[in-house]
Amino acid sequence: MKNYVPRLQKKFNKEIAPQMMKRFGYGNIMQVPRLKKISLNMGVGEAIQDPKTLDNAMKDLSIITGQKPYHRTAKKSISNFKLRQGMKIGAAVTLRGVRMYEFLDRFINLAIPRIRDFRGLSDKSFDGRGNYSIGVQEQIIFSEINVDKIDKIRGMNITLVTDAQNDEEAFELLKAFGMPFRQ
Repeated sequence: MKNYVPRLQKKFNKEIAPQMMKRFGYGNIMQVPRLKKISLNMGVGEAIQDPKTLDNAMKDLSIITGQKPYHRTAKKSISNFKLRQGMKIGAAVTLRGVRMYEFLDRFINLAIPRIRDFRGLSDKSFDGRGNYSIGVQEQIIFSEINVDKIDKIRGMNITLVTDAQNDEEAFELLKAFGMPFRQ
């Protein structure tokens, strides 16, 4: 297990990095944009009334990622929502290294094809700094989730953080990994 290298990481080192160096004219291999981390965030607003829903959301996230999620707390009190500062209202996971590449592989090849009425990912979801965000409406697109054991269908935000200088470089990087963008 110590010498294990994920499939997408091998692909990056052998194919994508040299291809990007040629395409953008980098002088050094270290200038090639890399995937730094993947953040998954699940907001659970119902946790204000029923704290058990947050536990179920955290269980779903841990099954999907293979890593224990952490609680997200409210930054401000909002009286209309009966929300107090410091209340637990969400769950998040940050993936790096081997788990990041394994998750990306499963997401691209197994989860995205299971999205209902899928016509490709939008290329307008870049933030201007080379990061890409995707909103997933159902956690059941992941094959690890057993549909019979979930209490409610929840969505999540997935952010792919790269060290690219601009959106064009990040777009080419993610496209080379196999992200199915709209034409």
